Amino acid sequence: MSQTSLPEHRVLVAEANLRDLGDLPTTDGRTVRTGRIFRSGYLCDLQGSALATVEGLGLRTIIDLRRPDEIRNRPHPDFDGTEVVHVSVSADDNEFAVLANRMEVDPSAIPGPELIADYFRNTVRNRLDRYRTVFDLATDPDRHPLLFNCTAGKDRTGFVAGSLLRLLGVPEEVVITDYLLSNDVRRKWIQQREDQHRQLIADRLHVAPDEVGDEHMVNTRAILWCNAAYLAASFDTVEEFWGTWEAFRRDGLGLDDTRMDTFHDAMLA
Repeated sequence: MSQTSLPEHRVLVAEANLRDLGDLPTTDGRTVRTGRIFRSGYLCDLQGSALATVEGLGLRTIIDLRRPDEIRNRPHPDFDGTEVVHVSVSADDNEFAVLANRMEVDPSAIPGPELIADYFRNTVRNRLDRYRTVFDLATDPDRHPLLFNCTAGKDRTGFVAGSLLRLLGVPEEVVITDYLLSNDVRRKWIQQREDQHRQLIADRLHVAPDEVGDEHMVNTRAILWCNAAYLAASFDTVEEFWGTWEAFRRDGLGLDDTRMDTFHDAMLA
């Protein structure tokens, strides 16, 4: 499936990278239901019709994956009838999600593509204790409609979204295509950030921005753009450590058969 073949109506508010997790096919011929689970970046800047769109989702639960300082800087609006559950999945000051925030200050602090892929691998190897609550909440139909978010809605959110879709039986290539959709949704913002960082590097090198070579932009682009290799690294690690997605959800995430059957019944048509 090509990236352009994903249903466009799944993108609900582009400026927040807000998307419906549904309307994707599974390997057994079913389809993930829409209107149940959503994913996004931060929501604090939404106004007018964009804010009304979120309010119209009738969310029962928001799972905020961000660190406390991220939440303080960009708190969610209040939504009537919505419980916001804060589950910070980032506790390591050296992880790339934290280092990304330093890019305007110190370009050398930005990790390269392989370090970001390692972050995704280590999420499966060493960080599942931070994510189990997220998956417990997200797979509980009584919590739906449910939204989970981080800051950009691409990496922490992308791992959760991708894992939920794989647990629902969506093929890996479709899941990765969905992960890469963040590049299209956020393209204008990403390109603005690239230009800003190119200027920062130019100032440090005492050259004009158009003299900053691509070799100086590799790490910047690695952290701004989604890369199929990142999410694939986490999926490969699931298979390496757990063998199957069934074993991963049961022994890694602690989701028993009854919970998964209930989740499938609610989410698949």
